[in-house]
Amino acid sequence: MNLSPKEIVIELDKYIIGQNEAKKAVAIALRNRYRRSCLSAEIRDEITPKNIIMKGPTGVGKTEIARRLAKLVGAPFIKVEATKYTEVGYVGRDVESMIRDLVECSVRLVKEEQFEKVLSKAEKVAEDKLIKILAEVRKAEKGETPDEVFKEQLVEKYRKGYFDNETVEIEVEDAPKSMELVPGSGTEINIGNIFGDFLPKKRKKRRLPLKDARKMIVDEECNRLIDNDAVVTEAVRRAEQEGIIFIDEIDKIAAKGKTNGADVSREGVQRDILPIVEGSTVMTKYGAVKTDFILFIAAGAFHVSKVSDLIPELQGRFPILVELNSLTKQDFIDILTTPQNAITLQYATLLGVDHIDLKFTDEAIAEIAAVAENMNATSEDIGARRLHTVMEKLIEDISFNASDKTPETEVVIDKKYVVSRLGEAEKQKDFTKFIL
Repeated sequence: MNLSPKEIVIELDKYIIGQNEAKKAVAIALRNRYRRSCLSAEIRDEITPKNIIMKGPTGVGKTEIARRLAKLVGAPFIKVEATKYTEVGYVGRDVESMIRDLVECSVRLVKEEQFEKVLSKAEKVAEDKLIKILAEVRKAEKGETPDEVFKEQLVEKYRKGYFDNETVEIEVEDAPKSMELVPGSGTEINIGNIFGDFLPKKRKKRRLPLKDARKMIVDEECNRLIDNDAVVTEAVRRAEQEGIIFIDEIDKIAAKGKTNGADVSREGVQRDILPIVEGSTVMTKYGAVKTDFILFIAAGAFHVSKVSDLIPELQGRFPILVELNSLTKQDFIDILTTPQNAITLQYATLLGVDHIDLKFTDEAIAEIAAVAENMNATSEDIGARRLHTVMEKLIEDISFNASDKTPETEVVIDKKYVVSRLGEAEKQKDFTKFIL
């Protein structure tokens, strides 16, 4: 998708409130990718992405900005926690596994695209197979061969979903599962495929509802119709050229002061991440993957440590630093009302299933925002996640008493209701059960 930085920010504004500096930085980084793709091969190979560090408290939109950015252009995207990696030589996940995860994500994206292209053919094959099975069942029941009119009626009922819950028996490929030679290494072996070219594929019979059988046949047929080698080639290319890796909690591996004890391991993780970010080649089960042009976005609260506590070499590989601000009352009001996936809309939609028409007055929204801001100020600042805590408490009784037997009811939440539900005494006493 060819979007200008301004257009990218406009798209991000639909889901994320405020944080304009961060949006501007990622929008420029994304546009630079497009600009780079338009250059000649010699110059293109000289231009590497300018990685970004987002500094700010939890819940202010760091992860969401990166995730929405990747979704906007359909780029392979993974989020990893810096704290789950260990230095080489220690038991645990090595940093190269993030590249293997990115390639897996890329393969899945490309496969989904290819599946869409052959879906209609696969569905037609599935329909023919299942109609044949249904006709044979009817033949066994009635003891006569179905005529053309009966088959046409069968097809019509099939397409309307008349047989969806009927149990049918189908043959599917019995694919043995792959096993990792070394956990976390990304090197897998499939015993069933070692002699796959010499022995016929094993198949097994399964009895299951027709709608599930249709999905299995369609998936199997899609896999047969697409070129898996081409999928892998394109997936590796996308991971290398368009991949985005979001490294969260990078502040937790920043060693401060003397480097001894656990700090040595933290600095070791930084040094292991460094070649990945600088540009190296990682072996995956899909072949070698170069990391030179992957965009890395790191994030952390940096309450205890500072960005300058990261090793200088790693800091140098993240030249762009953007600071995200704590959310204000107005931000909370906007979050509750503006985004396409606003929390108030989510709750109204959920309760709409049980015939509750949930509405909020402007005064109620302002009061909810004030409560959320106050709670973040007086206890741990968890950003927009605080709204989920507040909203769960607010809607608790309405949600508990509603059911699918409830008559169509309009429920208007006003300021008085908010104050009664989120009174000071209750607020301090009851909210703890909603915080994980």
